[in-house]
Amino acid sequence: MNRQELIEGLAARTGLPEAAARRAVKALFGSTGDDGLIADALDRGERVAVSGFGSFVVRQRASRAIRDPRTGASRVLDARRAVAFRPGLALRDRLR
Repeated sequence: MNRQELIEGLAARTGLPEAAARRAVKALFGSTGDDGLIADALDRGERVAVSGFGSFVVRQRASRAIRDPRTGASRVLDARRAVAFRPGLALRDRLR
């Protein structure tokens, strides 16, 4: 499902006009050059939990040594932050 399909599905399920659904999706997820509510919260290091669906958290990844498979050269991959998603119980049960 892409962004447009999400907008169309939201409009169909809620009865909202497509323009209002587009604004809602943009507010939640953002768009090019514009952060949404979820990205803003994750950037601040907050956990975003959607009851029954799951939660998004930012995890700190440690730096580590890696090897380039093409050249065989070793280098260090810098420490970084990464987003992780953990599905909620209802979603896990549904996918089983």
